[in-house]
Amino acid sequence: MKEAITRAFEESIQAKRAFLKENLSTLMSAIDAVAEAFLRGNKFLIFGNGGSAADAQHIAAEFVNRFRIERPPLPALALTTDTSAITSIANDYDYKEIFSKQVKALGKEGDVALAISTSGNAANVLAAIEVCKKLKIATIGLTGGDGGKMARQVDYLLRVSEGKNTARIQETHILVGHVICELVDQKLFSA
Repeated sequence: MKEAITRAFEESIQAKRAFLKENLSTLMSAIDAVAEAFLRGNKFLIFGNGGSAADAQHIAAEFVNRFRIERPPLPALALTTDTSAITSIANDYDYKEIFSKQVKALGKEGDVALAISTSGNAANVLAAIEVCKKLKIATIGLTGGDGGKMARQVDYLLRVSEGKNTARIQETHILVGHVICELVDQKLFSA
């Protein structure tokens, strides 16, 4: 048991180190894009499935409420939380459209979207990215492995390439979300 616990921590640390080495510059650019969107009065749309849906809610809450400092609320929206919209879209149209229809309804030029998919191949996430492109909404893709189809579709690709362990990828994703929150706050509210 001790070895399994140690191995899990070591794998998580290694995934984060590799991510930082490969993505630091892109992460900085993505943070700038989110901060600039807020300065313009735009919003941050976040979406994904399963654990990524939970991460979308978590990150949106950090912006709407607060992260580490007291500051005004920032307009971030998890497209994973309105069960009536999600289930009606899935029932009347197709599950593939649960995020894209919400982006069409709520998104506008100048917004930024954070698309989260561990594989980079979630059909509903890819469909929403397509709509973002049409609406001139900048896209940040948070993914793992080789980035899947998402790798070629987003403006800012943040990819956890180390291994294929979904848990390690998702652990890195939430750290990335927290770093985005913290650095956006610093950019917007530090004196």
